[in-house]
Amino acid sequence: MAIASPSTTTFSASFCCKRAESTHPTLFPSILPTQRAHRLPTRRFAINSRLNSSKFCGSLSPDNGGSQDFEQYELQHGFTGPMERLKKGSPVYVMLPADSVRKDAKVRRVKVLAASLRALVTAGVEGVVMEVWWGVVEREKPMVYNWGGYLDLVALARRCGLKVRAVLAFHQHGIGPGDPLWISLPQWVLEEMDKDPDIAYSDRFGRRNMEYISLGCDMFPVLKGRSPLQAYSDFMMTFRDAFRPFLGSVITGVQIGMGPAGELRYPSCSSQELAWAWRSRELGEFQCCDKYMLACLNACAHDVRMREWGSGGPIVAGNLVHGPDNTDFFKRNGGSCNTPYGEFFLQWYSGMLLLHGERICREAKTIFKGTEVDTTAKLAGIHWHYGTQSHPSELTAGYYNTSRRDGYLPVARMFGRYGFGLCCSVFGMRDVEEKQTNPVSNPEDFLKQLLLAARVCQIPMEGENSATFLEEESFEQVLKMSKFFSYGPGNPSFSFNFMRMDRYLFEQHNWARFTRFVRQMSGSNIFRARLDFGGDVHRTSMSDAVKAKSCMYILLRKKDSNPYPNQQDKSYTSTANTRSMYLTYSST
Repeated sequence: MAIASPSTTTFSASFCCKRAESTHPTLFPSILPTQRAHRLPTRRFAINSRLNSSKFCGSLSPDNGGSQDFEQYELQHGFTGPMERLKKGSPVYVMLPADSVRKDAKVRRVKVLAASLRALVTAGVEGVVMEVWWGVVEREKPMVYNWGGYLDLVALARRCGLKVRAVLAFHQHGIGPGDPLWISLPQWVLEEMDKDPDIAYSDRFGRRNMEYISLGCDMFPVLKGRSPLQAYSDFMMTFRDAFRPFLGSVITGVQIGMGPAGELRYPSCSSQELAWAWRSRELGEFQCCDKYMLACLNACAHDVRMREWGSGGPIVAGNLVHGPDNTDFFKRNGGSCNTPYGEFFLQWYSGMLLLHGERICREAKTIFKGTEVDTTAKLAGIHWHYGTQSHPSELTAGYYNTSRRDGYLPVARMFGRYGFGLCCSVFGMRDVEEKQTNPVSNPEDFLKQLLLAARVCQIPMEGENSATFLEEESFEQVLKMSKFFSYGPGNPSFSFNFMRMDRYLFEQHNWARFTRFVRQMSGSNIFRARLDFGGDVHRTSMSDAVKAKSCMYILLRKKDSNPYPNQQDKSYTSTANTRSMYLTYSST
């Protein structure tokens, strides 16, 4: 099957870009006047149908033809190089609990967290992922930042011998004020949203989504005299200045949030629904009906002399759980997504998302230049309609990806231009399980397409699981997909972020599986560990690490101050204080 890549022709939308930096004019993806009878011109490339076919459900790996598919795909994109396998391991990071820092910017359960970090060191984990919430740091007033809790977290990780990846989160977390993990946008931002509701995304029904500020007002001073882009830039600059002593040594990576859940996407479905959207098979709704997005759409429609196309987004369906073939826009035969209007709208809609990502990448590249930290961004793993021709749930999220068009390669190229790595979840999902409830769900094929795009653009990849898993099959699936990415020319780096650390991770059987997974990812049987909690670094085998953690596990169940009276090796004993830490962690 052939996949059409975006046309190279561009158009200018002065209304949408007039406040952009004059030194960096930005052009939208191609949209041609539709008075022409023919379809939009596309440049096609050949690729084995197994790589992006919506019908292919088999596996693709170096052992069953994967190398040939890599070569064909990369040669068609102008990349050549020797084929070779990954020779070094892939580090594993563990994401900290979302509420590790409270709303008052203080670390929660410090002693429990410290003991947990030392246990991660024992397992051979490379570092931790720390979410830095905009709604915590700049909570009350604009440009008043409180980094105290996050500075303490980084210092604690350094003492334990762990590296840190910081995620600058410009979105809300949780489903509402009643959620114990609820973290809203800054209070002063919410006040501005009350004054001007169009700062939030809106669909054709007028439903507002307040997880993230609408990208339509990126360049407008809607936040007490600052634009959202200026607010993000100021946050990144103050983060850089506050954490400068740690950058490049302890903090080795910074992921920049670009949308809901930190992902570069539209909130076509709310984040709390997105976690289980594959169960309900939601199509999502186009988020382009706030006044800022509508004004830009109207200007772009005027540029192509089709003013009637600028009044709003397409009508998808009266019911979001309708199948694609029950809608006028997404249906296979005669769907308006394949008409000149559909192509105009989808290129504008996805182009706005690319423009938003490019603006933030440009700012971040300038701000973190010379700090020796790796910058990354995250894409959503939307797979529940990947087995259809139109891929509707991807289109409403802003990814113009169909069975005939590669929508992820332009995103990967944009990240590559600014030296960004790419992060995506779905690494633990398997087609055989997902298809039991949704026959058109293809998480594996989706991920393979994204990994190939990252390989072609030679950008580093960070894998992530979409939900906490501790089953052997899920760990094996992560290993399989990491090998798929690692095979081939160039070997861009791969690492994995395990989401996330909780009390279940430290239960005996779960911990044994997790530590074995870390060993397999690293390609080594030897780990560094601090078994005596005193700061001395020991070399320990995997079996010793599991044994040490098993002792800690038993301490959760017994209050005997000496649970191993016959144990001669005092490295596996613990004080009452350490036992108390783990009991507290287990009960929270």
